[in-house]
Amino acid sequence: MSTGEIDHGRRRMLLAATATMGGVGAIYVATPFVLSMDPSEKAKAAGAPIDVDISKLEPGQMMTVEWRGKPVWVLRRNEQMLKILPELDKFLRDPNSDELSQQPDYTRNSYRSINPEYMVMIGICTHLGCSPTYRPEFAPPDLGPEWKGGFFCPCHGSTYDLAGRVYSGMPAPSNLVIPPHHYASVTRLLVGVDPEAI
Repeated sequence: MSTGEIDHGRRRMLLAATATMGGVGAIYVATPFVLSMDPSEKAKAAGAPIDVDISKLEPGQMMTVEWRGKPVWVLRRNEQMLKILPELDKFLRDPNSDELSQQPDYTRNSYRSINPEYMVMIGICTHLGCSPTYRPEFAPPDLGPEWKGGFFCPCHGSTYDLAGRVYSGMPAPSNLVIPPHHYASVTRLLVGVDPEAI
């Protein structure tokens, strides 16, 4: 081949190789920018619903899960617990859950739940944000003979019944908050999703 002749095959190969390397380089440089626009796993988890397996929860037992950085209690109430709830109405600040901001409308009933057997609530005192303790026993010496089980906040002494309703005369201004939730099955609870949204 003389020096004046052009090798078109070699030129096409060099152009293709250069274009390919340029494309790979552009993708390599652009990838971190594109990925930075996607929310992190932590951010996704912060607002995402959580799936809770309640199949092993025995009557009278409570489990704690985390949703949006808050403790969520799932209490499986036994027959005795359910029977006592109406008897406590006269001692409570808001027995009928009239303050709608405390719970979704579908849990505004005497049990404050979709399924009376299971109570789902955020475990944060409505006074100053402490986490109350679960006290299911009847008439313990430190809470007195009238205590029928419920939740006691050790920070300032607020007490709640087994439906998360605050007793009258307590520092806490309102009942414990109920998060949006629904039952995906008999043994699966989804916290963070309203039944109407499905």
